[in-house]
Amino acid sequence: MEKRYDVVVGIPSYNESKTIGYVARTAGEGIQRYFPDAKGIIVNCDNNSPDDTKGVFLSTETRVEKKYITTAEGVKGKGNNFWNLFNFCKDVEAKIVIVVDADLRSIEPEWIRHLGYPIRDGNDFVTPVYSRHQFDGTITNHICFPLLFALTHMNIRQPIGGDFAFSAKLCSHWLEQPWTDTTRQYGIDIFMSLNAMFGDFKLCQAGLGSKIHNASAPKLGKMFEEVVYTLFSSILLNRSTWLEAYLEKGSKPLWQDESKEVELYGLKEPGQPQSLEIDMLKLKEDCRQEYAKYHDLVKQYLSHYAYSRIHNMFLMDHHNMDIMLWSQVVYTLLYLFDGAPEPSKREIINVLKPLYFSRSLSFDYQTWRYSIVFAEDEIRNQALAFVSQKPYLLGLYLGEQKNISGR
Repeated sequence: MEKRYDVVVGIPSYNESKTIGYVARTAGEGIQRYFPDAKGIIVNCDNNSPDDTKGVFLSTETRVEKKYITTAEGVKGKGNNFWNLFNFCKDVEAKIVIVVDADLRSIEPEWIRHLGYPIRDGNDFVTPVYSRHQFDGTITNHICFPLLFALTHMNIRQPIGGDFAFSAKLCSHWLEQPWTDTTRQYGIDIFMSLNAMFGDFKLCQAGLGSKIHNASAPKLGKMFEEVVYTLFSSILLNRSTWLEAYLEKGSKPLWQDESKEVELYGLKEPGQPQSLEIDMLKLKEDCRQEYAKYHDLVKQYLSHYAYSRIHNMFLMDHHNMDIMLWSQVVYTLLYLFDGAPEPSKREIINVLKPLYFSRSLSFDYQTWRYSIVFAEDEIRNQALAFVSQKPYLLGLYLGEQKNISGR
């Protein structure tokens, strides 16, 4: 039988031997300083990292107990690490669970307080608010944040930020939900956030200052596919909560919906973001290659207007994927994803790939000279554009109803 722990700090990892020692040591200091009377433990949930992440973690000196858990040989995936963490926390009856990324270089002991105290005070889920370069977190900035802002009305800035805290009740809820293959991979963060948002749990945010980590330029590959597939699937599983209310008579115009501001704990000022440079020429070349690869699918799935606008961008090698066109593209593909057979769902995600790159490039060209404050304003404006375009999404569903009723 497992011991009981009040506070668990989880660190999911794969090949993070260079930084996990610092993260574990800092987390231990945070537990000691801010939860001095609690029984705490630091848990590294790993994927059998071949770079000796386990050895570095266990040899790091802390005054707080440590435990290493790994997936089975050959089993990878961030979500599988969380599956192990959730079950461990359930077994030890943890009251407060904090998760921090293993590649952090900006974590301070205060992060444990900023994330942990809101759970102690009755919240179920704490998401981070960082100061991040506008070129960092592109899947969040251009897809996850604006789409969730529009459909749930909740201003959760970093739904896949990587550093969270949660209650025992929410941990049990996640374990009871259906887990797909993408949830067990990079889709885990958005799975957690969406189930908390749609599950009527008490949410808040914690200001953590700058996030300095192994930042990267826009990604395709498995991360994009797994995050967006999980995002679309989870949103559509909860379609009744954001769609049916708008179909009722007497609803006010969709563009007048007000967002629900979520309480902010921790730091109120963002601070300076991590410096980040990207190779725009390489991004454009990657974007061209993806568009050439999926051109026929783009033409097949999008309206003639949207396809013509996008195709001309690539012909002229000038990316101007404005936020109104971008929101229409995302809504169209979300609608088509709804009820599509599995092969078509994969095609729809592939359609979105080059267009996400194009939107990222358009945004980067627009904001590369902006300060973090003005860049954040543009990201917020993008979310407001998604709100203003909700009648377009509703129109797709209403048209479907009319077609059905007229048969």
